Amino acid sequence: MSRDRSALGAFLRSRRDRLTPSMAGIEAFPGARRVPGLRREELAVLAGLSPDYYSRLEQGRQANISTEVLDALARALRLDEVERAHLHDLAAPTAPHRAAQPQVAQRPDPGLLRIMRTLDHVPVLLLGRRGEVLARNLLLTEVLGRPLEPGTSFARYMFQDPVARERIVNWADFASATVATMRRETARRPHDKRLTALVDELRASDDDVARWWDDHTVRDYASVAKRVDHPVAGPMAFDIEIVGAPHDPDQRLVVYTTEPDSPTARVLPILAGWNALAPG
Repeated sequence: MSRDRSALGAFLRSRRDRLTPSMAGIEAFPGARRVPGLRREELAVLAGLSPDYYSRLEQGRQANISTEVLDALARALRLDEVERAHLHDLAAPTAPHRAAQPQVAQRPDPGLLRIMRTLDHVPVLLLGRRGEVLARNLLLTEVLGRPLEPGTSFARYMFQDPVARERIVNWADFASATVATMRRETARRPHDKRLTALVDELRASDDDVARWWDDHTVRDYASVAKRVDHPVAGPMAFDIEIVGAPHDPDQRLVVYTTEPDSPTARVLPILAGWNALAPG
């Protein structure tokens, strides 16, 4: 059984639309152009495909797609490594449908938990599937202004909690990256109904999510700068670093790093002290 090919066709169209003939290194085909991006025929020639075959791909009418064709399209569209992997995931065949099995709750990876406990001087967050919080330290909750208990959806915090937009100065950069990673995750796990429901919920309730989702940008979890305006500590600057679990690719340790002797590094011990003094 093949996947629903509509997502593949939409991704191909979005990447074709952003690439002009001059960017692709070819002369534009003659005739009036309705969009600045490549025409289907132009992309087909670049990828070494027949226009009819490429049209079937984009219209979702081609069930089986070879690795060679996908690699040719990736080269023609100048996809980066994440986009190339996303293209292959969208085109991959799926196993025959089986009765849904009860999902076992994720347990935090012990190794990542040990790392988190050694990093109590900086904010740290352990995320699992669908961006669900598996663990976090108290300094993270102080910086972001919410408890973010295990089981909390970090995506819902980003888009449905007004505190996120108030505290995160570059919220749009961080939030758009969150949407791009969710799109990447949906291609890897197309049968995750809870993930699909979460995306549908956020798209319906937030215009920013809907707009970013529709531009088909994809990315893996990666380092992103984050600026926080803390109501007491003032402006704080972090670089976000991601540590993966070798035995569970669906878990990521998110570490808020700071420059040595920066204003943020100097104020973090004070925030940590507040947590230590807080009543249990």
